[in-house]
Amino acid sequence: MMHGAIYDAVNSIRPSTHRPYLVSVPATPGTSVRAAIAHAAHDTLVAAFPTQAAFIAQKRDTAIAALPRTDNVTRGEVVGKAAARAMIEARTGDGANNTEPYVHGTDPGDWRPTDDAPAATPNWPSVKPFGIPLGNAFRPPRPGRYASKAQMLGSIEYAAQFIEVKELGKSDSTTRTMEQEEIAKFWANDLDKTYKPPGQLFDITKIVSEQKGLDIADNARLFALVALAMADAGIVAWDAKYETSLDLWRPETAIKQAANDGNPATTPDGSWKPLSFDPVKNVHFSPPFPAYVSGHATFGAAHATIMRRFFGTDNVTFTAGTEDPNLPVGVKRTFNSFSQAALENARSRVYLGVHFQWDGDHGFHSGSALAQYIYDNVLTPVGA
Repeated sequence: MMHGAIYDAVNSIRPSTHRPYLVSVPATPGTSVRAAIAHAAHDTLVAAFPTQAAFIAQKRDTAIAALPRTDNVTRGEVVGKAAARAMIEARTGDGANNTEPYVHGTDPGDWRPTDDAPAATPNWPSVKPFGIPLGNAFRPPRPGRYASKAQMLGSIEYAAQFIEVKELGKSDSTTRTMEQEEIAKFWANDLDKTYKPPGQLFDITKIVSEQKGLDIADNARLFALVALAMADAGIVAWDAKYETSLDLWRPETAIKQAANDGNPATTPDGSWKPLSFDPVKNVHFSPPFPAYVSGHATFGAAHATIMRRFFGTDNVTFTAGTEDPNLPVGVKRTFNSFSQAALENARSRVYLGVHFQWDGDHGFHSGSALAQYIYDNVLTPVGA
């Protein structure tokens, strides 16, 4: 919401080379672009996070106070507020506040809680998308394309992926390498008080933007495209998790319940725990929603596709960090392309012990496809 409103505010003031997202606000010469940004950001954020209103207002006021005296702040405020208002009106009643409870299954393969945490955001598939036509427009095929869950669980492919994550993703694995463990923790960011997967990808966006020296208009468009694509990636991934008959169990449940899966190649381990760890609660944990597909993989692929299309090449070298508390502060990793980072992100979930590989593979494909659609159909050049 914030980045879409910021884009419309900037696009209304600067000479418009691209179509608006929702609205083009009349602006006179001298209107302050940065004041418009501050007010567009403030108003959308307060609408989304009303309990943080004082903090958000402080940030707006700090930004406004730093503007040159020559900026026409009042005109910028009018444009920013109008762009935010259009966004808030467009998202009112979008389904994000649906709290209808979720009832999980108990059959082999069915997701069920691995601790006392209930299913998280089970109604997110019904949220109105930001750029794609429907939330299920990029739904992936069933794992292995097996027609039934029983066929999938009994397959050679399932057994191979089960064995892989059982070995590589175990909390005390002797198979996982030191680099694989760093990769797992680098991309995790599952815990509260971290910036979560989309925040890490926004940070990468900022790093590359600064490397490339983008101006304010290009930044507004880039961050809006990334934001819209990742917002829809969340809807697409959660559609695959909850809106099919699959609702696939996590490796933790699969390994403990392997005696019931009908596959002679899988063996149970009742004490198995994933590498994923919460240092505050001092517990190993699996995220509280179905495994197929990986949200990390879907977000990462959507981000990589937008970045590749925007910059006209996949081959951009950048160095990024992480906020995950299970790594020492300051750990960084360097990537030579956007795709390399996204594929490592997807693979990391196997090393962390919370996903099967096909969760990452199909999340990657769906994320890539939806971002292609976003880039080709949203914020497009005028006259294209």
